[in-house]
Amino acid sequence: MSEVKLVECPRDAMQGIETFIETEKKAAYINQLLKCNFDTMDFGSFVSPKAIPQMRDTAELLEMLDLGISNTKLLAIVANKRGAQEALDFGEIEYLGYPFSISETFQQRNANSTIAESLVRVDEIQSLCVKKKRKLVVYISMAFGNPYGDAWNPDVVVHWMKELAWRGIETVALSDTIGVSTPGTITQLFSGIIPEFNRVTIGAHLHTTPDTWREKVDAAWNAGCRRFDGAVKGYGGCPMAEDKLTGNMPTENLLSFFEEKKVETGVRMAEFEKALKLAGETFPA
Repeated sequence: MSEVKLVECPRDAMQGIETFIETEKKAAYINQLLKCNFDTMDFGSFVSPKAIPQMRDTAELLEMLDLGISNTKLLAIVANKRGAQEALDFGEIEYLGYPFSISETFQQRNANSTIAESLVRVDEIQSLCVKKKRKLVVYISMAFGNPYGDAWNPDVVVHWMKELAWRGIETVALSDTIGVSTPGTITQLFSGIIPEFNRVTIGAHLHTTPDTWREKVDAAWNAGCRRFDGAVKGYGGCPMAEDKLTGNMPTENLLSFFEEKKVETGVRMAEFEKALKLAGETFPA
């Protein structure tokens, strides 16, 4: 039995790459990741191809995945009701992920909507998920602060957590969209929110630089977090981060951290080593 849930995020790693990665190449890579036995795979998204051209082949990609080799659950990102309806047509997808920004400025820039309008989308998508017996994962973006001067403190995060919990959302990931989290803010948020919302699984989607990853994971783990997102080699991240070295949390770092702690992840390391090698052939240099 795994003591921690690891979520591998090839979608997040790929989506910002301008050069289109051929669908067959994506499928080969994700099929290898499926052999690793992660808890969940954030594999694609059903959003406007104009907004994220790299993910325009998600439906086609899904048909190429060998789901018989793994117990890993599939997660697809959606941005509105239409995308959710499209994703829910595929029975293989267990989770829909929705990015919910608590920065008004970022919400407008990223999704051309207000936070209030975004909350309506949460209601619409959650209703669809309940009807289809699927689950909605809400990513609270800008959970650790924002670069726009919008109000931020732990009470702001708690306020929106209450709104989401009231709506029956069972999994929420606190997302460090621009890599500004510190061990202090991570500890403060997770140690306060996890006990208060004990019926909600609180995950960590942390962006990091190569020299700060360990202190961030350590702070989240010690504060009670048991669900972590990662991407092989730290590919992807947010282009708005001030430090160009900021990227996704490298999955290999998560695995080494939990191996040192003697925490069972359920990941098949021999298969992961193959995925690590294949990543170098899949992503543009």
